[in-house]
Amino acid sequence: MKAAVFHAKEDLRIEEVDEPSPGPGQVKLRNAYAGICGSDLHVYYSPEAAGLDFDHPHPVTGSSLPQILGHEFSGTVVEVGEGVTDVSEGDRVAVWPIYYCGECAACRKGMFNVCQKIGFHGLTSHGGGMAEYTTVDASKLHVLPENVDLRLGALVEPMAVAWHAVDRSGIQPGQRALIAGAGPIGIGVWFALRARGIETVIVSEPSEVRRNAIQGVGAELLVDPASEDLSARVAELTDGDGVDVAFDAAGVGVAITSALANLTPGGKVVVVALHEKPMQFLPTQLVMSETEIGGTLGYLQADFDAVIAAMAGGKYDPTGWVDVVGLDEVTDAFGRLRAGRGMKVLVSSSGE
Repeated sequence: MKAAVFHAKEDLRIEEVDEPSPGPGQVKLRNAYAGICGSDLHVYYSPEAAGLDFDHPHPVTGSSLPQILGHEFSGTVVEVGEGVTDVSEGDRVAVWPIYYCGECAACRKGMFNVCQKIGFHGLTSHGGGMAEYTTVDASKLHVLPENVDLRLGALVEPMAVAWHAVDRSGIQPGQRALIAGAGPIGIGVWFALRARGIETVIVSEPSEVRRNAIQGVGAELLVDPASEDLSARVAELTDGDGVDVAFDAAGVGVAITSALANLTPGGKVVVVALHEKPMQFLPTQLVMSETEIGGTLGYLQADFDAVIAAMAGGKYDPTGWVDVVGLDEVTDAFGRLRAGRGMKVLVSSSGE
């Protein structure tokens, strides 16, 4: 079968590899679509900065390079292994890709998304979604309803990142939010907020392309922080109070500092994006208004269920911000995304 196989920094090859067979408790999937995300770009262009140790087998999965990529993906069950009873051949599914140790402090608290030895199917495992087939534990599957297609199914993973962040924020209907960054995760935060009944959602994004993309799915309160006074716009839209929660989906220091400056007393900044550079801020900002900063990573299985239910309810729209390429175009797609050309790219293993 064909697969996108990562060998080393900037060395991704489309190769013929053996087709896998499911073991006990596993299923074999015919992969449909796999998303390219920021983590994939980090791995491809700067694996050391991504925090992945490819010099040693992964402590949970035992995997090492070369690695089939694709950790946000959907597919159809084509074969079930011994002991699998919860899914059947023909089921269309999204895959919760996390591997966890079950023993660390995070795992003992049920926080498998921050396991100290965390791994991902399609990053540090025996397979991935950027291939014609893969095998995964049946326990990782989330069956898609009839009205959620496989393209949306491949978006469940990144949308679950955003859903988890909104869940962690504690925001309630009637409160107001600010999103810094309108890339795929920023769009996901917008969908999750709207699905939870948050009416006032201000989006700060300097890229016209990204502002247009999030406007295309329904966002109305848009600010270009490069040419507009963000604080003035927030004050105008919140009667001078500031927002209750701000989400950093941009991954730059100024997103956090500007978010802190626009919080209402007791408000919170939720950092969703990964940052490549350190930043400085004055902690007195937190003290004087009893505001706080919190981080959020990934998702739990319940976040997948919640996103799929919201998708079934018509709360998500991929129009205008999602493109599809074939396996042979993966490397080119990495380059386009790295250069800021494009929003979200799904890789079709079938070429459809």
